[in-house]
Amino acid sequence: MSQTLFEKIIARQIPADIVYEDEQVLAFRDIHPQAPVHVLVIPKKPIARVGDAEASDQALLGHLLLKAGEVARMLGLKDGFRLVMNHGQHGGETVPHLHCHLLGGRPLQWPPG
Repeated sequence: MSQTLFEKIIARQIPADIVYEDEQVLAFRDIHPQAPVHVLVIPKKPIARVGDAEASDQALLGHLLLKAGEVARMLGLKDGFRLVMNHGQHGGETVPHLHCHLLGGRPLQWPPG
């Protein structure tokens, strides 16, 4: 199976504007931002989508969410932010690698779309 776009970013085969990295996750700016701040936080372990995660991924998923909050604070999103995970075509998924969209820097509306 071929590597996803995000696996290529993790491997540094494709450049990205990385804002955070540790041994488990990578956070980088989205190339098509939907808000003034739009960062993708991804696990380095390839999991296709949140609905495909297994019980053994529980600690990694918790780490991902904690780091998303840390990145939000690091980027100065003190007035609020939104985290979004897409699953499947109808959910807006475009890359089959679990990722969390961190959006902020402006008031966000509801419903999202």
